[in-house]
Amino acid sequence: MALVLFLLLTLLLPSTNGDWPPSPGYWPSSKFRTMNFYKGYRNLWGPQHQKQDQNALTLWLDSTSGSGFKSVRPFRSGYFGASIKLQPGYTAGVITSLYLSNNEAHPGFHDEVDIEFLGTTFGKPYTLQTNVYIRGSGDGKIIGREMKFHLWFDPTQHFHHYAILWSPKEIIFLVDDVPIRRYPRKSSATFPLRPMWVYGSIWDASSWATDDGKYRADYRYQPFVAQYTNFKASGCSAYSPSWCRPVSASPFRSGGLTRQQYRAMRWVQSHHMVYDYCRDPKRDHSLTPECWG
Repeated sequence: MALVLFLLLTLLLPSTNGDWPPSPGYWPSSKFRTMNFYKGYRNLWGPQHQKQDQNALTLWLDSTSGSGFKSVRPFRSGYFGASIKLQPGYTAGVITSLYLSNNEAHPGFHDEVDIEFLGTTFGKPYTLQTNVYIRGSGDGKIIGREMKFHLWFDPTQHFHHYAILWSPKEIIFLVDDVPIRRYPRKSSATFPLRPMWVYGSIWDASSWATDDGKYRADYRYQPFVAQYTNFKASGCSAYSPSWCRPVSASPFRSGGLTRQQYRAMRWVQSHHMVYDYCRDPKRDHSLTPECWG
């Protein structure tokens, strides 16, 4: 009984380990059922570079192609996550992603919410980039809203769960249920509101992915492999009735985060964030008015 109580307290109490974030105290991924990949998704491109085995989906990139998948349904809000394991070693120029987009429905004028792993060189950590594009700001006139992190663990050693919670009020990015970024809706001009599909992919972005293109994909190290499992996509689809209630990342049905979740997020941002577009003096912040206040 004492052991059970100790383990329960370990889970519930905030962590004091300086190398790991404090406990968020709430685990939204546990509220959503894992889905079979083929019930919710389909191959989008590179089918010869995509394989499912024992509930894990493997994508790989070589000199001929990468691969990507797309959800069957579009959503207007929801929780979208997957557990991902990345390839170690030299992966410069390679992007592994999980994201929301309506690019195919609105070419040249699309919205997008990204989790992207930027490949790296030997001995350097992966960068996890979060980003938000609104109504065409990623279509030639780039107005990115990037926040980048070096994670508190090695994402090549084990599967870790990465998720986007998108509601009409906010976007919350989570890693193993720890919120790492909250992007609130401050105006309709700076927030994506049109239905989006869920995507995942691995592809060559040598022109910008690693140190602004300084290091490129080196196909002597091919294939570059990414593994996905534990798929979750739950919320209001574009076809749901109007009374469908957006999901939350916290115990609050109305959305937002608890004080304990904010504490964990502040810890991540103070210890592991390596770039914030709102703090970049080289950016024209008249294009990102949400940074003002």
